[in-house]
Amino acid sequence: MKPKHPFEFITPSSRKSGFYLSLIFTLGVMVALNTIDTHLKSSAAPNGILSFEFSGTIANARAILGSWGEKGQVYAGLSLGIDYLFLVLYPFTIGLACVLTGEKLSNRLPFLQSTGPLLAWGLIIAGVMDSVENYALIKILSGAPGEFSVLTAMYCASIKFTLVGLGLLYIISGTITGFFIKR
Repeated sequence: MKPKHPFEFITPSSRKSGFYLSLIFTLGVMVALNTIDTHLKSSAAPNGILSFEFSGTIANARAILGSWGEKGQVYAGLSLGIDYLFLVLYPFTIGLACVLTGEKLSNRLPFLQSTGPLLAWGLIIAGVMDSVENYALIKILSGAPGEFSVLTAMYCASIKFTLVGLGLLYIISGTITGFFIKR
């Protein structure tokens, strides 16, 4: 029995084209976010919005906001707004790639059959964590920095990046493994 995944609504014959289409949109939004992020790099936030996500303390969050000034905070708000689109796109793209990778490997390495769908569900969780993280960051950005918001953003970002990293690692290692199995 094949394990269920969040993309069962996409016919198997359409999954590959769905992946490529979502990849194009994901990369487009990623370029926009990276462009905005260039305005968010400062001495207090050397990694732009990423520094804000992992600020960890109210003092660090305030230092980042201060280093951005009013204009930078507008860019941060824009980045967080666009990220709500991105947090739908990247779980779909990476999750679907995990499913496709699992399907490709399942004939030769059946023990990996459930890994792709499991990671696809993990990517959905990553999107939810990203949404909670964004909400906490918006609260901080709007002048209500509380310890709970700062810690929520940091922990949700940690979970999100762990799940995304596991998904990408699976896709890369699965692609490499698939290449060598073919030969």
